[in-house]
Amino acid sequence: MRLTFHTISLAVLIGGMLISSRPASGPEQPSPASPIIGRWDLTVDQGWRIAPSWLEVKLSGNSALVGQFVADGGSARPISKVNFKDGKVSFTIPPQWEQTDKDMVFEGMLEDGKLKGKIYTSRGETHSFTGERAPSLKRSKPVVWGTPIRLFNGKDISGWHADRPNNQWKAVNGILTSPQSGGNIITDGKYEDFKLHIEFRYPSGSNSGVYLRGRYEVQVEDNYGQEPSSTLFSGVYGFLTPNTMAAKKPGEWQSFDITLVGRLVTVVANGKPVIIEQNIPGITGGALDSREAESGPIMLQGDHGPIEYRNIILTPGR
Repeated sequence: MRLTFHTISLAVLIGGMLISSRPASGPEQPSPASPIIGRWDLTVDQGWRIAPSWLEVKLSGNSALVGQFVADGGSARPISKVNFKDGKVSFTIPPQWEQTDKDMVFEGMLEDGKLKGKIYTSRGETHSFTGERAPSLKRSKPVVWGTPIRLFNGKDISGWHADRPNNQWKAVNGILTSPQSGGNIITDGKYEDFKLHIEFRYPSGSNSGVYLRGRYEVQVEDNYGQEPSSTLFSGVYGFLTPNTMAAKKPGEWQSFDITLVGRLVTVVANGKPVIIEQNIPGITGGALDSREAESGPIMLQGDHGPIEYRNIILTPGR
């Protein structure tokens, strides 16, 4: 049988049927890059305080927009659909820790590269927000490490301050201890790139966290024997999952050795590298602010149960 090529470019004969290798119409082309795509550092006016938040919008397939969102607490939550047209952006997400079944609604406007709008929370509150593009934090040259600094002197809490008037933190026999749930404790100093060695101990069922630059939480929690997760021991909360669960049993002293350069983080937990030079996408829940371009303090979480820390040593980079 002789084939001719009048309307098809290539054909094969299969079971007596002529099959074209070219579809009837060409594939859809990806939509031009939308100006809303990217990561956004948000500042939310809650009336009684200014709170940080974070948004990422991504292209899924040819034209659908999806993303993830971090409120002032909790972990990053997926957004199944982001609506964007004529500069207006909106989406809804279900509640996370709120005791309600009402969705949160986000509505904003993109103008001159800035975001502004309203958040209608699952609790029925309305908050205004502003947003700007998150910085890349890429470093143009290798870090030069300085002289290590002992952040806790073992005698008192000088060099630290609590985030609320009722401060339960105290120094006892060389240990920085929070005997019951209360406030978080924050270094007076602020740091950009650094290496951090820190040791900790918790009782059964307790929970804490080490916040890098006051924005990115490395989880400290009693998770011995569990599968690793971004929200469990040594994970960067809601974003980065460790490659193994390195937690010891409660009541034992444990350690983190953390290196943070720009967004690149390495976490060594109890001597095991569990996160190796991974990018932290954005702030985690409980962050002090969303000003990612700035240096920030070390913050230790004290509002989720008893916790002890010691041998807190930071090596600054420049």
